[in-house]
Amino acid sequence: MVKANSFNHKGSQSKIQSNTKEKTSQLYDIISKMRRVIYFLIYVLIATSCGTGVSSQKATKSVSPMGKKYQVKLITVDPGHFHAALVQKYMYDQVSPDVHVYAPQGPDYIQHINRIRQYNSRPVNPTSWNEIVYTGDDFFEKMISEKAGNVVVLSGNNRKKAEYITKSINAGLNVLADKPMIISSEDFPVLEASFKTAGEKGVLLYDIMTERYEVTTILQKLLSQNRKIFGVLTTGSKEKPAVTKISVHHFSKIVSGSSVLRPAWYFDIQQQGEGIVDVTTHLVDLVQWECFPEQILNPSYVDMVEAKRWPTLISKEEFKEVTGIDDFPAYLQKDIKDGKLNVYSNGEMVYKIKGIFAKVSVEWKYQAPATGGDTHYSVMHGTKCDLAIRQSAAEKFLPTLYVENIKGSTRKEFTSELHKVLKTFPYDSLGIEDANVNALKIVVSEKYRVSHEEHFAQVTKKFLEYLKTGKLPDWEVPGMITKYYTTTSALKLAKEK
Repeated sequence: MVKANSFNHKGSQSKIQSNTKEKTSQLYDIISKMRRVIYFLIYVLIATSCGTGVSSQKATKSVSPMGKKYQVKLITVDPGHFHAALVQKYMYDQVSPDVHVYAPQGPDYIQHINRIRQYNSRPVNPTSWNEIVYTGDDFFEKMISEKAGNVVVLSGNNRKKAEYITKSINAGLNVLADKPMIISSEDFPVLEASFKTAGEKGVLLYDIMTERYEVTTILQKLLSQNRKIFGVLTTGSKEKPAVTKISVHHFSKIVSGSSVLRPAWYFDIQQQGEGIVDVTTHLVDLVQWECFPEQILNPSYVDMVEAKRWPTLISKEEFKEVTGIDDFPAYLQKDIKDGKLNVYSNGEMVYKIKGIFAKVSVEWKYQAPATGGDTHYSVMHGTKCDLAIRQSAAEKFLPTLYVENIKGSTRKEFTSELHKVLKTFPYDSLGIEDANVNALKIVVSEKYRVSHEEHFAQVTKKFLEYLKTGKLPDWEVPGMITKYYTTTSALKLAKEK
């Protein structure tokens, strides 16, 4: 059995040292330089001990129990984003502990392996993943030729994601992809073709939509389907859409107890993608999932009304803080104005889908308040009330569902009916509190408060269920196609201004 804090790389084991970020600002420069030196030494150690050529890779003994037949074997490709590791935060009965990683040499995959090592060595519920790593310029071709597993996990630089998806599907491999699958309208027909090929080959192509598993979002959806409480969704207008979803994110953040060290390319919209096609993927998905549950959608149902984009300004010091790199790389020079990096991570769109007006907006700031984090706001306007999710300081930055602007009945009558409806939901101990003169707050037990990181395991389990049955629900693929048509159409319109 491979030790918890080691991984296999071309037949050898290499220890990955984790670096703790020092908060004391007076020591930052020293710590930052030490961190870069350590990453360099680790990089050299791995490259020296393992080589880069194909011929130097030797067979690695599996740690899988003798005789155990796993339905799923994961292949992680070019893991440049921490979401790739979150898929493996827990073990799954039908998934082999042997995971093949194919990546170019550099710090991205080292950070990925270090995160897996942390999961393997944690004191509570440790995992037992065995990462079998191949690095080299031909990493993707090597992955296709070896087919060491049957599910490709993609979470990293988005510039080549459409190509990775296409070639993986063509090779008969299932794909579980982090959002966004594509970042430009030029790649939309490529994605459509990949879905068609996946259907022909009998493999699954699925994106990781974690926000469907947030309890207040689920309750918002359930209540919006109850005519006694919500009535029906209004049509809305350009000025006051029927549904609005706003998300605020931060470049500097903590994941799995450690500060995220982001790759420099994350700040390049040609590699990561603009905000209007990135985080908005979740928001557009929720509009479809909540407003038109299990309905087969089509891009022809979407009419983009308006869209805009604007940058977040990042100083050289802030860039250094979250990347560990002293200066902006050459490929970012195109986005430097007055000494600051202009990252087009913010975007907003107003569109109609099946005649309903929807507004989606994403904003990126450098750092969250000391007691807060990423936030989400969502409102659905019904004929009998509004359902709003707020996540501000007033809610202690916890997503909280409110029932507002009650119409058509007295507060007492409405509250009584709401109690009855809540008892029919698959959650016990849901409560109701007065919020203000015309609003009620839904009280949710802490046991249903699942973190964003935990949602990745929930999505993965659902995907494993689909793999077992051999198909996705009939509405999922049309929904994904419609979703990416919406996001890329918004970017196209925003850039025309």
